[in-house]
Parts: sequence; C-alpha cells; structure tokens
Amino acid sequence: MTKPAQRFAAPAIDSLPDDIRTRLLAVQEKSGFVPNVFLTLAYRPDEFRAFFAYHDALMEKDGGLTKAEREMIVVATSAANQCQYCVIAHGAILRIRAKNPLIADQVAINYRKADITPREKAMLDFAMKISTDAQRIADEDFAALAPHGFSNDDIWDIAAISAFFALSNRLANFTGMRPNEEFYLMGRLPKTEKK
Repeated sequence: MTKPAQRFAAPAIDSLPDDIRTRLLAVQEKSGFVPNVFLTLAYRPDEFRAFFAYHDALMEKDGGLTKAEREMIVVATSAANQCQYCVIAHGAILRIRAKNPLIADQVAINYRKADITPREKAMLDFAMKISTDAQRIADEDFAALAPHGFSNDDIWDIAAISAFFALSNRLANFTGMRPNEEFYLMGRLPKTEKK
C-alpha cells in the first residue's frame, strides 16, 4: 500500500513568528487541538498569512450564504477533488454549523441524494461546476440560481469558495495532510455538560 507523501514537517509552534504562533494557540484554546492544516501551512509563513486571510474573508463573513452553506460547498467540492483532509475537517464544521449529524456524510457521498433544500442543491450544482468544469460556466448556470434568491455577491461567494478550496484540496493532497482524529466525532454526538 502506498502511503501519502509527508515531505514537509510542521515547524515547532514555539519557532513560529509571533502572529502565527498566537493564532495557533488561540485555535488550540478554542477547539482543544491545533488542526493539521495550520501546522502544515505554517511551513511557509507568508503563504500561511495569505491563505488564512482569504479563508477568513470567504468563510467567516456575514452575507446571503449561511456559514453552514459555505461549509456545505467545501464538503461537496472537496469530495469531488478527493481531499480527505477537507472532507473530514469541514464535514465536522458542517455538522456543527448545520446542527445535523448526518448532513456532512450525505453531502460528501452524493449531495444530489442528500437531505438538502432545492436552494442548497442549486448552490452545490453551481459550486461543483466551478470546481470541476469552470470553463463551461454559461448564462444558464446563473439562470438556474435565480429562482433561489442568490444575489450576485452570493454567486461570487459560491464560486470563490469553490475555487479557494480547489487550491486547499491540492495543497492538502500534495503535502499528505491527514485529518486530526478529533474531527471524526465532532458534531456527531451531543455535547456533554461539564461538571
């Protein structure tokens, strides 16, 4: 069996520039672990900063797409791009943001058969075409979104998220990035109260 390439060792957190170390420690404080994407991309600090600035601009803003819909785009397109890391990690975030323990698996396997709304299906149809066949985008693709109330900014977001995560998928695959074990159960089981 061929093992995934893992040529780029993550730098030690205490060796990172202050701004990156601070971000990693904040993520660790919030989630209880540092997702491997942060550690892997810290190998190239300038690119880390650019990557996460664009990520946050797309994924953390308010707008016509919900945060769950944004994650749904990531899961569907990452599955098409065969990115294990992004499907598992963003599947966990999707389960949490949608408050639905089943949705990420359904979307990753076949969003056309998932328990999603017609609006979400139209969104994912467009996202998948951007991800896998963008050169064929035509007026009819925009027309298919119109009945669902997507604004031009929403359509831009769908396309930009699809395109950005195509980059992310390729970086994750080429570096052999593995999902943290913590992601697998997140959003699947009800949270237990701390005593």
